[in-house]
Amino acid sequence: MSRDDAAAISAAYGDLDLLPDAVAAVHRTIGRLDRGEIRVAEKIEGEWVVNEWVKQAISLYFRITQLDTVTVGPFEYHDKIPTKTDLAAAGIRVVPPGTVRYGAFCEPGVIVMPGYVNIGAYVGAGTMVDTWATVGSCAQIGRDVHLSGGVGIGGVLEPPNARPVIIEDGAFIGSRSIVVEGILVEEGAVLGANTTLSGSIPIIDVTGPEPVEIRGRVPANAIIVPGSRPREFPAGTYHLQTPLLIGYRSASTDRKTSLNDALRTFEVEV
Repeated sequence: MSRDDAAAISAAYGDLDLLPDAVAAVHRTIGRLDRGEIRVAEKIEGEWVVNEWVKQAISLYFRITQLDTVTVGPFEYHDKIPTKTDLAAAGIRVVPPGTVRYGAFCEPGVIVMPGYVNIGAYVGAGTMVDTWATVGSCAQIGRDVHLSGGVGIGGVLEPPNARPVIIEDGAFIGSRSIVVEGILVEEGAVLGANTTLSGSIPIIDVTGPEPVEIRGRVPANAIIVPGSRPREFPAGTYHLQTPLLIGYRSASTDRKTSLNDALRTFEVEV
């Protein structure tokens, strides 16, 4: 069924006149996303692969759904996509007014404080989405990740072949940090508070005798903090934000102990 659905969705995405024939396929695909049966991106033989047709289905879903008013206690919403239901059966905790949108999947043990998880996102078991943290559309969050208060994980819906933001297992994202434009944060990495990562901002590894630029990813177990570097403009010299890689978490079977040690050793604000 998924092959036929993928073909119908891709055809309709390229030619909207074919959309009426793909409506059922779109609904089935979003339902499978909601149940965690498929993902926007998955790791295959060590590499992250984007399932373009799934992202296309999400875009088409917005076209075929209608605005509706939803009332939850004293709260009223007017939207095209309902919130996720059957949270207790799914084994996840959502604290009011936290929201997980239909079409997102959270593994058992996920905690969502008053934060937000958008359609197409996948959140692994044991992960904390802390207060006012947001998980954008299609973002892939691993297991035992901590998204601290106010963290912004950007959504990447278009173009369909673009990699979403990916946070791998055991990563710690400090308060008010921003991760956008398909950045890959590898397993066990730590971002200090207020760190901003995007495809256009290089990370500077300052652990060696010479600075080394890294783009698009944070290496496994790396510790990243906000920094700056000077740049010449016609109006003078100004300092632009540049995240710095200042060290690595020590090898340990106890991730929590290793994280606490790393934060103390490198004086990282979280």
